[in-house]
Amino acid sequence: MSITAAVVLLCTLAGLWRAGRGPTARDRLTAFVLLGTTGAALLAVLGSLTGTAAFRDAAIAVVALATVVALVWTQRAGR
Repeated sequence: MSITAAVVLLCTLAGLWRAGRGPTARDRLTAFVLLGTTGAALLAVLGSLTGTAAFRDAAIAVVALATVVALVWTQRAGR
């Protein structure tokens, strides 16, 4: 299970690199959505490893926030 956490952490770091690099706003938005899902996956795995329900709750919050940001960004881009 800790190998899973390490792989998801590497994916999160790759997403951070992609979000910082760009080159377009669409690439950054895609990276942000990826970060939301991989961040939630990392929190869910950590919650399973430690048996802490707060990690699972935080994973749900991260997914909700990433969804709201993606919706706001696409609404703003449509105007």
